[in-house]
Amino acid sequence: MLKEDKTTVVPKLRFPEFRGITEWKSKRMDALYSFRRNNALSRDKLNYEHGIAKNIHYGDIHTQFSTLFDITKERVPYINGTETIPDAKSDDYCIKGDIIFADASEDMKDVGKAIEVVRLDGQLLLAGQHTILARQNNHELVVGFGGYVFQSALVRAQIQKEAQGTKVYAISSTRLAHIKIAYPGDEGEQQKIADCLMSLDELISAQNQKIESLKKYKRSLMQQILPREGETLPRLRFSEFRDAQEWKKVKAGNLFANRSERGDASLPIYSVTMTDGLVKRASLNRRIDDIAEARGNKKVYRFDISYNMMRMWQGACGIAYEDCMVSPAYVVLSPQSDVHSPFYGYLFKLPHMQQLFTSHSRGLTEDRLRLYYQDFSSIPLPQPDIKEQEHIANCLIALDARINTESEGLAVLQTHKSGLMQQLFPSLERD
Repeated sequence: MLKEDKTTVVPKLRFPEFRGITEWKSKRMDALYSFRRNNALSRDKLNYEHGIAKNIHYGDIHTQFSTLFDITKERVPYINGTETIPDAKSDDYCIKGDIIFADASEDMKDVGKAIEVVRLDGQLLLAGQHTILARQNNHELVVGFGGYVFQSALVRAQIQKEAQGTKVYAISSTRLAHIKIAYPGDEGEQQKIADCLMSLDELISAQNQKIESLKKYKRSLMQQILPREGETLPRLRFSEFRDAQEWKKVKAGNLFANRSERGDASLPIYSVTMTDGLVKRASLNRRIDDIAEARGNKKVYRFDISYNMMRMWQGACGIAYEDCMVSPAYVVLSPQSDVHSPFYGYLFKLPHMQQLFTSHSRGLTEDRLRLYYQDFSSIPLPQPDIKEQEHIANCLIALDARINTESEGLAVLQTHKSGLMQQLFPSLERD
């Protein structure tokens, strides 16, 4: 294990100006930080409109706050005016350089996830429910470095080891106090590491924003080039179709037949997801019991649409881009003449279409709703000319391809950051 104040840990990668000149130190967390009070205010005690003090909720650490927390760039709730808060001069309020941990998580990899406060802009901020607030004793770590050191594999491994629980994992300040933190003795090296990772985080953030902008544009475009609820025509038509005939209303059963062919052992098995459509079952990170005999599954041909009849009202459908098999619990839709499946694949994802599917589903409660083919077949669907269907689908497919490309770029940046952190911070060494 790490030994106090000894350079038993050295990163694999150091900036040239610090190689062989400065040493790394190792100290217990309670030698570097002391713990302060938090509050236990739940979400219903917070609001996003007004208040005197803002509040860090542990859920936001898990889902939205950046490692280096700048209050001017984050959406942080206020504490309701009906709640008691400390005096403005209280030591309970966060200061620059504080570390705030989420003390609970359903996932071991996120237990003890931390942010570092780097900017408050004169605002009052408290650490709230299920958080642990830590403040430096002697300012041995520069602001910005602390946030990343608590992301390092060396520290994360120790936090996970100290965590307790089965379904929900938790960490306490008492257990956090035991972990060892390795850091450069030279503040210049700390700053260099923080600046490097901060620049990479800015690239990652910009890439995320680009992807979100593209997704927002896609949602907006779909509202324009596909009919809205109660409308028979889209508000925007491509120039070559502006004078074309109006879209027909046709029962879904005339557009899609119910395919019920038995599976073929030579074909891959796919599953329907709500976000990614049809995906190879092997790619899903969950255990699924296969039907023992392939013939117990259903065969799906290229460009068929398959949907989970228990989740169609939530958008659980997808297009097959190769011949495959799916669970017998799914419905397989075989497109008929003048039907371009990708067009309907996008149409079925619209919120008002999902409401329509809900209204035609059977079941006493939400979790028991099922959209059987016979009920699906009675739903009236718009049917533009096949060429217009293809034009709309191709436009959205191209946009999805761009989103996928940018998402792959994001994954590359995230992988690079992960690898770089493994090099810039020491690995755990054992005696």
